[in-house]
Amino acid sequence: MTKRVQKKFSYLNAKSTVGKSALDVALEQLRITAKKINLDPDIHEMLKHAKRSLVVSIPIKLDNGEVKVFMGCRVQHNGARGPFKGGIRYHPDVTLDEVTALAMWMTWKCAVVNIPYGGAKGGVSCNPKEMSRAELERLTRRYTTALLDVMGPLQDVPAPDVYTDAQVMAWIMDTYSQFKGHKVPECVTGKPIILGGSEGRAEATGRGVFICGREAIKRLGMKIKGVEVAVQGFGNVGWNAARIAYDTGCKIIAVSDSRGGIHCKKGLNPYKVYEHKKKNGSVVTYKGCENITNEELLELECDVLVPAALENQIAKANAGNIKAKIVAEGANGPTTTEADRILYEKEVFSVPDILANAGGVTVSYYEWVQNLNREHWPLEEVNRKLENKMVKSFNDVYETAKKEQSDMRTAALMLGIGRVGKAIKTLGIWP
Repeated sequence: MTKRVQKKFSYLNAKSTVGKSALDVALEQLRITAKKINLDPDIHEMLKHAKRSLVVSIPIKLDNGEVKVFMGCRVQHNGARGPFKGGIRYHPDVTLDEVTALAMWMTWKCAVVNIPYGGAKGGVSCNPKEMSRAELERLTRRYTTALLDVMGPLQDVPAPDVYTDAQVMAWIMDTYSQFKGHKVPECVTGKPIILGGSEGRAEATGRGVFICGREAIKRLGMKIKGVEVAVQGFGNVGWNAARIAYDTGCKIIAVSDSRGGIHCKKGLNPYKVYEHKKKNGSVVTYKGCENITNEELLELECDVLVPAALENQIAKANAGNIKAKIVAEGANGPTTTEADRILYEKEVFSVPDILANAGGVTVSYYEWVQNLNREHWPLEEVNRKLENKMVKSFNDVYETAKKEQSDMRTAALMLGIGRVGKAIKTLGIWP
């Protein structure tokens, strides 16, 4: 590889700006868990590495006629339990390390909720807020074309993630289908309902976070009505978690987005805040609320904290200042390993990402099953199945934590990694 190309790809190995990289955290979690469950060293060595990492350049013509090259990637971590599954994110800070960590967490997540998928993740380094709809469509279709050899309904099934949505999934499905010569709705999940998407998919991750937070509230002997909730990140996950919690009687005291946050001790209406954000581009300056930073939101006095933004938000430096009784992780990897230990010592009930935000991949699985069978289930059926799956998974992790006298993340990792390890051992290595 030439020096010029190395320089061009150097961003893909960048570290997180907050402490350790996401991959450092994921590998440390794997190491600790492997020791706890006496994982075969050979299997541990296999799980440290992704099966496939594809880095692609994506040249597109901008609206002004200029050609710009974006960099993207797709990482497929482990497929011992089924086709690869994972979201695609559009974000200026996408790195290969980050995407590899997210793919690894997806492997554990699918195993924790016991659905037949392996983990994958993808991303494009871009700023979608600065791109037109036409530019995003061209970017998406070109990126999909670059992934054609490694994706498919029985191989790798993408889904939405940060700054991607149902429309992006529709473009992916259409591009893939055009190459196949017929409609293949099962090649991607999180699609618009009119194109085979599932009822309840848009809110599924946020609903799963709420269900896990509710179960944690029950375990602490608290009543859900009036519980004070702070949500960092008011995108799809945070908005839906806040909305569902509000509808159930919780008091939402703070929310934030990438530009900052708002705090209202007497409570706020997330529906009205959502309208304010649509009109003004951010939750900040909402009437009757105090503007705060994302960092300040994390340290507020509250019952439930939902970090639903990006990785490594709760770290060694601020974990000791967390005052919430429960942390329900809507984002992937929002808490570092050191912070985990601090929260556990403070007796904070942490519901880890690979359990709390698994509602999205669970309903994605339901969408995939519906597509494969050319069925469409009513919302009530989807939500009932999701409720049952999330409650059972929560109880599985909680009982494991009690048995092992560990925190919930360690218990979830023990379950997830243990199931993947057993699958690999049963399959064997061929040839």
